[in-house]
Amino acid sequence: MQGNGGFIMKKILFVVGSMRKESFNRQRANIIAEELKGKAEVSFLSYEDILFMNQDIEFPTPEEILRVRSEVEGADGLWIFTPEYNSSYPGVLKNLLDWLSRPHKPNDYANGSSVTGKKVAISGVAGKSAAAGSRGKLKDLLEIMGMKVMETQVGVTINPEAWANNELTLSDDKKEELKKQAEEFLKFLDEE
Repeated sequence: MQGNGGFIMKKILFVVGSMRKESFNRQRANIIAEELKGKAEVSFLSYEDILFMNQDIEFPTPEEILRVRSEVEGADGLWIFTPEYNSSYPGVLKNLLDWLSRPHKPNDYANGSSVTGKKVAISGVAGKSAAAGSRGKLKDLLEIMGMKVMETQVGVTINPEAWANNELTLSDDKKEELKKQAEEFLKFLDEE
């Protein structure tokens, strides 16, 4: 797909680590998607239907896992938006990443996985910590999986009234920080 000026737009796949319909991380992802309009092709990964990772059902690979892998492989980069549960990332996100880290054929570790070498950005929305715990642990995990993690991360603290009205409010400074992260990620995707 071509963007403004005729250049080929990068494909960025958003992965939201919360299944909640009014998730603050999904709201934040929607804000970034707007920021990237005309600059990148953005889509959201749907993975709520995947089974728990279990080597007994790994081969033949379940259809929903083949679908998720195909979407990941078709993207130039992933952007993960994570909440923070007990100073870490959610189990649903870990389950997805466990599936994505597995080889496509039994015991074929030499050829990597769907995410080997894949570029990724991390953001997080949480309470006072601004998801620092989950973002740090997620970075470590993604690097162990062989992914290329962009250094710049942006964490957002949930505004107190959001807990009552389910609406994430961002300061102008935070909006600018998110815009800058989006610009940096586009540059990161162009790097060799």
